Formats: sequence, C-alpha cells, structure tokens
Amino acid sequence: MTEILNILCALLTIGFGLFGFLAPRYTAGALDLKTDGSTMGLSELRASVGGLFVIAGIAALWLAHPVAYVMIGFAFTGAALGRVVSVVFDKPPLGKVLLFGGIEAALAAALIIGNYGSAV
Repeated sequence: MTEILNILCALLTIGFGLFGFLAPRYTAGALDLKTDGSTMGLSELRASVGGLFVIAGIAALWLAHPVAYVMIGFAFTGAALGRVVSVVFDKPPLGKVLLFGGIEAALAAALIIGNYGSAV
C-alpha cells in the first residue's frame, strides 16, 4: 500500500510541478502573482514551482527508496509552513491558503508518515 501511495504522491508532485514548469502564466494567475514588468517572475515559477518539483518527483520514482519520498514530504512540509507564516504576516486569501496548504500538508503527512520508519 505504501508503494502505491508513494507513486501517487510522486506523480502528483510531478503534475503540480509541470504547471509551473510549462504554464507559468497560468500558475501565476492561480496563485494571484503578477507577471507584468519583468519576466524574471516567470523564470522563478519555472524553477522553484516547476522544475524543482518535477525533478524531485522523477528522482523519487527513479530511486524508489523511502528516504527519497521522505525528502519530498519535508519539501511539502516547508511549503505548508510557509503558508502558515504567510497567514500571520501577509494575510493572503484564506481559501487559497487552505486549499494549497491543505494539499501540501496532506502530501507531507502521507510521504513522511508512510516512509520515515523505513528511511532511517
């Protein structure tokens, strides 16, 4: 069961990353980010929201080792934590924070809880 969950979570990671990697303007709109002025924002979306997660998911599938899945879980933990801090300091739209943060927290929990014991 853990193996199926790992593969599903890795594929979701790749899928979410592909939005940032291949469709940064769409991703910017979904995240309420502005892309006017400089194109550096699009570059950042392709890199940090896109390519980073695409390659992390592919690497986890390729390595097929619990520690690889735990590391993706930690990355999602950091993203979810960033959203919590943002709620306190930035006051973003709560609905979007709960949606995106909830997905990140769920993936983090599934990957860490499902693999930590086998990874250490």
